[in-house]
Amino acid sequence: MKKIIACLMTGIMVLSLAACGSSAPAASDGGAQGSAAGGDTIRIGVFEPSTGDSASGGKKEILGMQYANSETPTVEVGGKTYNIELVVADNGSSADKAPSAASELVGKNVSLVLGSYGSGVSMAGGPKFEEAGLAAIGVTCTNPNVTAGNDYYFRICFLDNFQADVLANFAIEKFSAKKAYCLGENGNEYDQGLVAFFTQVFEAAGGEVISDSFPTNNSDFTSYLNKAKSEGADVIFTPVSIAYAKQIMEQAASLDIGIPFLGSDTLDDNMVLEATKDTNLQLYVSTFYQEGGSDTFDKGIKDYINSNSDAMTANGGNDTISAVTAMGYDAYYVALEAIKAAGSGDKAAIKQAISGVKWDGVSGSIAFDDVGDAVRDTAYIKTADTATGTWAFEKVQKGSGI
Repeated sequence: MKKIIACLMTGIMVLSLAACGSSAPAASDGGAQGSAAGGDTIRIGVFEPSTGDSASGGKKEILGMQYANSETPTVEVGGKTYNIELVVADNGSSADKAPSAASELVGKNVSLVLGSYGSGVSMAGGPKFEEAGLAAIGVTCTNPNVTAGNDYYFRICFLDNFQADVLANFAIEKFSAKKAYCLGENGNEYDQGLVAFFTQVFEAAGGEVISDSFPTNNSDFTSYLNKAKSEGADVIFTPVSIAYAKQIMEQAASLDIGIPFLGSDTLDDNMVLEATKDTNLQLYVSTFYQEGGSDTFDKGIKDYINSNSDAMTANGGNDTISAVTAMGYDAYYVALEAIKAAGSGDKAAIKQAISGVKWDGVSGSIAFDDVGDAVRDTAYIKTADTATGTWAFEKVQKGSGI
């Protein structure tokens, strides 16, 4: 991916998720090893936000791992059966809190780590994993700097340069856009990186870009939205967090902005979708998965959500499938493949094995390049159906390769 310029709960919690079916996951403080056939357990750390601005996405990502764990709670290694225990640490959606959450997982003797939702927290926690010789597999952390310079961080998602390329070209093809207004949070590496990549591609195609940054904790986006309208923008690209996106959508609807919105994978969330319902907003997002991609997975995860009150709550109160849930599901199975390839739960052996893992997941085929990034060349584009309050598939979009 790097070789293609355009291509891609409160406090610290620990859960033991060996139980199957519809029962809620049992909580654990990460103390004594759980029992399995032969009394053996391999622990997988889950480094995700359960609080903060990205909590909605983090909980949905964890949900995919929980479902996969309920489906396949053990792994066979060397003729022996091991239970798989998920050990969850809340990174609080904050780069300040991420290192301590990462250190907590290191202290729990996990064999590898999955996560995080959010590139900033992944970059902040990465050095702790590297220092401990503990491999981490990013699930939807799309900023290129997550893996750059860190031999212990891998990921299964596309990258932001690819994602921005996809959205810039979609804007040109779908709306014949010649002027784009970009809005992100000041100082946020995820937002600003995507804006920079989008600008590069859009301007290279002859378009004009107007960019603004809003301060952290901003809640009034009126001036920014009115500026986009007064400047005659054909599209608004706003790759922001779920909390900000929800506010932007609600305010844009009340202002009757009338300009199509383009969003990155963070906007693929039920809270953002709900903000568009019964409005005249046009919202298109790039994402990793859309319902219909796998009938078996879709039925299974919906049954799991509808039969598990904790899962329903984590999913926002409905059974709409989030792309990050599918990605969390795939990440769990990639982790199992790495454990099998390593032939043990030894963290060093697992780290060495990850680069050779290949897995045909519900989100697509997964393999790793020499940097540790996923080899992917397509993204799903979907749009908010404001009448029904659901996502509708738009198209599969490839990057331009420029």
